[in-house]
Amino acid sequence: MKNKFITLIASACLGLSAVAQDFSKVEIKTHNVAGDVYMLEGYGGNIGVLSTNKGLLLVDDQFQGLAEKIEQAMKEVNDKPLKYVVNTHYHGDHTGSNSYFSHKAPIFAHENVRERLSNKAEPNRDELPVVTYENGVNIYLDNEHVQLRHFPTGHTDGDTVVYFKNANVIHTGDLFFNERFPYIDLKGGGDVKGYLKSVKTIINDYPSDAKIIPGHGNITDIAGYKVFAAMIEYSIERVEKALADGKTEAQILEMGIGEKYKDYSWAFISEERWLKTLVTGLQ
Repeated sequence: MKNKFITLIASACLGLSAVAQDFSKVEIKTHNVAGDVYMLEGYGGNIGVLSTNKGLLLVDDQFQGLAEKIEQAMKEVNDKPLKYVVNTHYHGDHTGSNSYFSHKAPIFAHENVRERLSNKAEPNRDELPVVTYENGVNIYLDNEHVQLRHFPTGHTDGDTVVYFKNANVIHTGDLFFNERFPYIDLKGGGDVKGYLKSVKTIINDYPSDAKIIPGHGNITDIAGYKVFAAMIEYSIERVEKALADGKTEAQILEMGIGEKYKDYSWAFISEERWLKTLVTGLQ
C-alpha cells in the first residue's frame, strides 16, 4: 500500500494522470476547524469546506475516484447546494475531482492553475477553473468573507491561500505540510527560498490566533506554522553552508538533515529527497 501511495501522490503532484487506484476503502473523515469551516481528510490534500445557510464552498477536491464520497461528506455537514470550488494549486491530489464538481459549481484558481491543467498530456476541459485571477479575489457567501490570495514562486507558481475571515481559518494549500518535509515543485514554478518567504509572509500577515488547515497533516495554528517555518529556514541554512564549503550532493546526503528533523520524513518526501530538492533549488 505504501508504494501505491507514493506512486499515486507522485503522479498527482507532477501533474500526471493519477494511476488506477481502488478508493473503495478510503474513509472521508470530517473535522470542525472553527465556526462554519470544516476539514475533510481522505486520501490526498486536505479539503476545506465552508458551510452556510446559502450553500457550500469547497477548497480542493483530492482524487476523481473520491468525488462522490467527498460530496456525501459535505452533505452530512450541510445538505445545501455547492456554490463555489477553489483550487489552491494544480496538483492532482488537490484538483482530481474538478471534472465532477465543475458540473455543480464554478471553480476559482490562479490563472497559472488553469494554464498548467490545460497543458497536461491528457487535458480535460471539465477540470479547468472558469474564474481565474492574478493576485487574488474575494468571495462573499452568506455571512462569510473568503479571501483568496496568490503567493508566487512557493510550492508552485499558482499557489492560493484561502482565508475565512469571520471564522479566522486559513487553508494554506501545500505551502504547509504539517510536521513533514514539504514538496517544492521546482519544475512547476516552485522555489525553495520563495517557499520560505511565502510561509513567513503568511505568518506575519494573518492573525496570530488563526486556525490552519495545512495542505497535508493535522489541523494546527500559527504556532504550529512557525515550527514548520523554522525547519525550512534551518534546512536552507544548513545546505547553503554545505554548498558554500564546497560539499557535493553526495556529501550533503551523507551529512543528513540532523537529528532534530529526522522525523519529518514521510512516504513521499524522505530526508534524502528533501535534501536533493534543497541542493537543486539553492545552486
